[in-house]
Amino acid sequence: MADPELRISTGNVGLDQILRGGLPANRLFLLEGTPGSGKTTLALQFLLEGARNGEPVLYITLSETSEELNVVAASHGWNLDSIALFELASAEEVLGAGRDQSILHSWEMELGGTIQLIREQVERIKPKRVVFDSLSEMRLLAQDPLRYRRQLLHLKQFFSGLSTTVLLIDDLTGTRGERDNHLHSLCHGVITLERLTLDFGAARRRLQVQKLRGVDFVAGFHDFVIRRGGLDIFPRLIAADHHTPFVGEPVSSGVPELDTLLGGGPARGTSTLVTGPSGAGKTSLTLQYIAAACRRGERCAIYEFDERIGTMLARAKAFGIDLQRFIDDGLLILRQVDPAEIAPGQFTAMVRREVEAADTRVVLIDSLNGYLAAMPQEQQLTLQLHELLSFMNQAGVVTLLVNPQQGFFGNMQAHGLDVSYIADVVVLIRFFEAGGRIRKAISVVKNRSGQHEDAIRELRIDQDGVRVGEPLTAFKGILTGTPEYVGSPRPLMEDRGGGE
Repeated sequence: MADPELRISTGNVGLDQILRGGLPANRLFLLEGTPGSGKTTLALQFLLEGARNGEPVLYITLSETSEELNVVAASHGWNLDSIALFELASAEEVLGAGRDQSILHSWEMELGGTIQLIREQVERIKPKRVVFDSLSEMRLLAQDPLRYRRQLLHLKQFFSGLSTTVLLIDDLTGTRGERDNHLHSLCHGVITLERLTLDFGAARRRLQVQKLRGVDFVAGFHDFVIRRGGLDIFPRLIAADHHTPFVGEPVSSGVPELDTLLGGGPARGTSTLVTGPSGAGKTSLTLQYIAAACRRGERCAIYEFDERIGTMLARAKAFGIDLQRFIDDGLLILRQVDPAEIAPGQFTAMVRREVEAADTRVVLIDSLNGYLAAMPQEQQLTLQLHELLSFMNQAGVVTLLVNPQQGFFGNMQAHGLDVSYIADVVVLIRFFEAGGRIRKAISVVKNRSGQHEDAIRELRIDQDGVRVGEPLTAFKGILTGTPEYVGSPRPLMEDRGGGE
């Protein structure tokens, strides 16, 4: 879409990306949201960006005092000396001088006088950016909806004759939390901030651009958090915008039998789902691919939802993989993710940064249960996960997903969420009993990227690493959920050096 209008930065990188370049200059915009959603912080970022560019800027506050604004600014390490501030308190001092408090309908004088003082401030300072905080106080001064709307029209007409970009803030308290459709139609663009309180964990915040005339913005909800330094907004990922040319060759695990089972290994630009009951060795198997990639000098990333990092490092070292060495060499990033404290969009942005900025080639997400906990809405989880996997596939990344099944000897139904149709490769690990011992079997259910064995092999993970045995030709019943081995015990793997 052609966009001839001059754009200005909002002072927020994430929001500028959502707006595909910033706000059209010299227009009137609405920033709405309930108290605590981050409106004041974003508005200050908008003004500070103008001040950095040498522009005169004005903050008109009818709700907060200069002291309260300075407290907000100090929490982010900002100084507001470059921002001109107009307070309602100062307006009341001027309006109230010599006035008899018994005069009827004093609100008519208050609103009209306040608007006049605001116009005088604007004409004196000639700001390029103005923030008007907030419209709820203006509704209170007007008392009459018709008078309130008339004053808004006067303000819009007044600013339309100036080279000024105006941000109106509405905390929705005067409309019982409902959006003002008349106000939406009056403004050139509308940005909505929301604060959601979950049953457990930190509050979630998200942003949506309701409208922006003449601009092809990124629609939908975008997660964000408030940190020191302002709002950290995570634009919704659109995988189609991030294609990188790559060669889709198979990636080796370093275990020849395992590579044979997968037809050489998962191809670059594909996702592999490793599923099975708890304790079957899903994480250990995926760590084999991580270790092999690090030994080849490729950068890898592990996002651990379920297990403590210390436990994972110790467990990997027990079967011959020293993850700490790869971390020290700068080849491996191992991040502990707390699903109660991180928004799904924040996690997506974290992975995207690792892929784009650090050229990460192999990514492990352990497990999808933890990812599900980060987004309770199952349908949205599937869509967002699909977009994340598509992004990594188009970047040539090998993605490894661990998804536990319910119980130890249950059926093939994955616990929580079935995402097997999204993955390009599905590896199934099962328990079976033979010779009075619990053993493990591994098989490949599907491989979109090429051929794979339809055989079932024994899997063994011990102090010597990951081993995959010969096909178990006398093994039956794996797809029933109760695998059974009925052949001779001789072909089964034993401890290395421990005899036949």
